[in-house]
Amino acid sequence: MIRQFVASEELNGVRIDKCLAEAFAELSRSYLQKLLKSECVLVNGKPVKSNYRVNAGDSVELEVPEAVEPEIVPEKMDLDIVYEDKDVVIVNKPKGMVVHPAAGHYSGTLVNGLMEHCKDELSGINGVMRPGIVHRIDMDTTGLLIVCKNDKAHNEIARQLKEHSITRRYRAIVHGVVKEDEGTVDAPIGRHPVDRKKMSINEKNGREAVTHYRVLERFRQFTYIECRLETGRTHQIRVHMASIHHPLLGDAVYGPAKCPYKLQGQTLHAGVLGFVHPETGEYMEFEAPLPEYFEELLEKLRNS
Repeated sequence: MIRQFVASEELNGVRIDKCLAEAFAELSRSYLQKLLKSECVLVNGKPVKSNYRVNAGDSVELEVPEAVEPEIVPEKMDLDIVYEDKDVVIVNKPKGMVVHPAAGHYSGTLVNGLMEHCKDELSGINGVMRPGIVHRIDMDTTGLLIVCKNDKAHNEIARQLKEHSITRRYRAIVHGVVKEDEGTVDAPIGRHPVDRKKMSINEKNGREAVTHYRVLERFRQFTYIECRLETGRTHQIRVHMASIHHPLLGDAVYGPAKCPYKLQGQTLHAGVLGFVHPETGEYMEFEAPLPEYFEELLEKLRNS
């Protein structure tokens, strides 16, 4: 794919790598550096290095190679299937498991296991990389996910997600003592303006995001809470709780870099999932118990 632009007066004297980062914000800086080294960036028809300074009127051409999707291989796994019928599968995802293949994670994902378990019975709406996946939870978040076996079920569950009618309740432990017994964070979430791997409160370009929370138990330095989602933005609970100065315990991305306990990522569990069955029209609700590490951590906090 060829992408082009003509340098404006404002870009006169600016390094080409900075110009590219501003013009193509969806591409990472490291990826743009690779394209420069591979001579995929031409200025006035000639390849340039990253330190080239642009002149107003320069014709900049960027060639982005077409992405090649790797073959996703079914893998036999001991999946925790909470419920299954001909339309949907409810899975209790363990900590450390990525939901679907992506760069750096092409095996060992939930999708790899589902492909072996369900064979060819997975919806294809989200493509070969995410068969059956309608929504997801982070790698280090545990708990319930709904997976669709056919496109009709997928469309119906996606509609419910869009209308915010699916019940999703999470358990979390956050830093600090939350004073109010319950509250709501209503703040739009979008890509972080500097760190493209992070999300942030973004009033200008963010999408609507609403999280309701209530206190379950207070400790000396932490609080055990339940969160109910109205929307399902990437990292929503993590970003929202950090925005009110109560980041999740163990979350080194949005909270303190150092954690007083040996944890693998944030303490967040998708404990309750409820939806209207896409075929029968019956409301169904499932609950997954807290994982062992979470229960043990709560005991430590109660006894500290």
